[in-house]
Amino acid sequence: MVSSETANSPNQFSVIQSKGTLDWAYASFILASTASVMDKEVELFFTFYGLKCLLRDTRGLKVSPLGRPDMIVKSPVGPNWFKNVDWNQCLPGLVWTLPGMASLATKGFKKQLAEQGQLPLEELRNLCLELGVKMTACQMTVDLMGFEASDFIDGVEFAGAPSYFVQTPQTQSLFI
Repeated sequence: MVSSETANSPNQFSVIQSKGTLDWAYASFILASTASVMDKEVELFFTFYGLKCLLRDTRGLKVSPLGRPDMIVKSPVGPNWFKNVDWNQCLPGLVWTLPGMASLATKGFKKQLAEQGQLPLEELRNLCLELGVKMTACQMTVDLMGFEASDFIDGVEFAGAPSYFVQTPQTQSLFI
């Protein structure tokens, strides 16, 4: 349990992760690792689909442009003019419903991350744990979705939302 003095400290950073997609996972883990390196106490609270970010097997985490007009989708291969086209703006939304398109977008996203020198998700998650980032899975959601503690990576704690809010009263940020 965090003391009330620590809970109100500006050196605390906390995120509620409710999305279970690869791009949202990266956002949370990058913010968490950065805050930790800046000597902040960091807690990530995973609920609903965000629990997928803590599973041992992350192959199910995808990136999908479907219903995401803000997502920039560029080809990781081809000539420069081709790589610079935002395919999400050029193609009709119906294209993203075709079988295999989420896998294609995910593959491109991972390739782009690798080209930028970013760590694979599993390594980024491990780095966060090594840096002391506290990762808590919402016990109610774990039960609701039928997960077992063994489904999750080592180092994850389990608690309900009330415990999380008591520990982080001034610092929640919700990724919805």
